[in-house]
Amino acid sequence: MKIAKYIALLLLLTALTFCIFIATLSADYTVVRSKIIKTPKATIYNFVNDFKNWEEFGSWKQDDPEMKISYPAITSGIGASYSWKGPNGSGNLKTIAVKENDSIHQRMELNGEKSEFFWTFKDTLGKTKVTWLTKGKMSFGTKIYTSFIGGIDRLIGNSFERSLVNLDHTLDFEINTFSIKVEGIVQKSVGFFIQKTINSKITDVPRNSRIISNNLFNFLSKNNIGTNGKPFIIYNSTDEKNNLTNFSIGIPIRNEIITSPESEIVGSNLAPFQAIKTTLKGDYSHTKEALAKTRTYILKSNWNEDSSNPIIAVYSISKREINNPSKWITEFFIPVKPKYYTPKPLEESISTEAITPNP
Repeated sequence: MKIAKYIALLLLLTALTFCIFIATLSADYTVVRSKIIKTPKATIYNFVNDFKNWEEFGSWKQDDPEMKISYPAITSGIGASYSWKGPNGSGNLKTIAVKENDSIHQRMELNGEKSEFFWTFKDTLGKTKVTWLTKGKMSFGTKIYTSFIGGIDRLIGNSFERSLVNLDHTLDFEINTFSIKVEGIVQKSVGFFIQKTINSKITDVPRNSRIISNNLFNFLSKNNIGTNGKPFIIYNSTDEKNNLTNFSIGIPIRNEIITSPESEIVGSNLAPFQAIKTTLKGDYSHTKEALAKTRTYILKSNWNEDSSNPIIAVYSISKREINNPSKWITEFFIPVKPKYYTPKPLEESISTEAITPNP
């Protein structure tokens, strides 16, 4: 009996000693991991900046396949967020600051514990060095748990390392798997549509077009207006030297609508026109190459580009339907007119009326 009491006392003293040891450990932590990724910096930044892409590379989704993820209307840029629930707990992540193509600052809450995420993207010999750093404060329970598995650095660091490897593989396959097919002359119909026009950096067009599309769909839903086709982009003007463009996002509708003059969303109509159609299957980063191949085709054909009609790109399959960029389908239509045109000679008109001589 005395032996049992001694053993119990020894275990209690051991537990107390362990708790005291844990209590003396700093609750603050910093974990950082880096990886060289083959994809250009701007592409990685835009991919990471959109939370809808995180399912593609986040290791926690693989560890917790029953996790349920919820997305709000805004998933990229400042104010973007997403949340999750699963057997291992619940949490949310929010973007609080960004520096374009350079860095992202995010704030996470997981099971009541808060932490900060910092992403940086640096050019490195034609590749990109991606650094992911987190700072936070552990609860007493987390300190106990991590002490048995090698520490907080090992726990989070392993997750970061796996996620960065996934990010590299995802971008390499999803971004670089694409095809471009010039399909030739077609008659393009648009009809009635609503549109919103903005000025933007060319590199921001994919992100801004998604934001505008969501605004337009919300407008249609709120006003009970039915759609009549896929969203499309109209390239109004482009200044590649200064990375600037003016473009409109349109959504076809069944009937004409009239909007107020001060409205950012306006009703429009576009008559059918002849165009050379090109289909891009893959990420939007290959848009420039798709347009270049189309123009090369036009130069070698019996057509000239027709500036009286706009260049249109239809998002046939986009991020609204599937997250994988390699499966997106965009149809480009560059307006054309015949290169060689010979007007028909005017025919002489012969009067059949009788001529009455002057008296």
